[in-house]
Amino acid sequence: MPDHLFADPGLAALYDRFHPWRASGDLDFYLPMVLAAESVLDVGCGTGMLLHAARRAGHTGRLCGLDPAAGMLERARTRTDIEWLLGDLGSVPFDREFGLVVMSGHAFQVFVTDEELLTSLAAIRSALTAQGRFAFDTRNPGARAWERWTPDHVKEITDASGALVRMWNEVDTPVTGDVVRFTTKVTSPSWSGPQVSRSTLRFLDTGGLSSFLTEAGLVIAEQFGDWAGNPLTASSPEIITVARRA
Repeated sequence: MPDHLFADPGLAALYDRFHPWRASGDLDFYLPMVLAAESVLDVGCGTGMLLHAARRAGHTGRLCGLDPAAGMLERARTRTDIEWLLGDLGSVPFDREFGLVVMSGHAFQVFVTDEELLTSLAAIRSALTAQGRFAFDTRNPGARAWERWTPDHVKEITDASGALVRMWNEVDTPVTGDVVRFTTKVTSPSWSGPQVSRSTLRFLDTGGLSSFLTEAGLVIAEQFGDWAGNPLTASSPEIITVARRA
């Protein structure tokens, strides 16, 4: 999802409703890692679902959420026992402070250019302790998820007032290379008009991903192909990676 679409607190309140799969998908996958780490940085934390769950499960160490969308953080800040920072990896430098850095919800894919990738990975490496881990996910380009981002694949929810809200994507075609550009539209009969956002995501394959990690001084420790922890294959829906300092 494009973060800037949810800069408004009203739209941010709908984010979790549109993504109910996360509670039994990536969040369940990452939560044990979070609970095992004394200090955790959640980059692109959104509404704080993962760190909220960690506190509820008994995590007593440092938890820090970082996100560029003010509306999302307004939702996250319903818990005051977690650090919440507005910004991105370039605005808040860290120096070997976290045993785990996590990027869930395919947030890693917003790093579109080579420069963005390398700068962000360098910041993540700097944030990790000597034995720290960086856990993140990106959609496997082999599964071609963007081919299902069409107006006939509409998500429908009801908001807090009971009003129907619909959301869908429209991809710019043809898709060439590893960058996908698309429009997201969110509408409701109770609104004066649709909310529209333009986004760009990068779909790195395993070879490209490994090259960027290596150049940034990181090495892959584990990789998985789905949230059940199955091995990564050419057609797996996800590329889930756990990396460490080289």
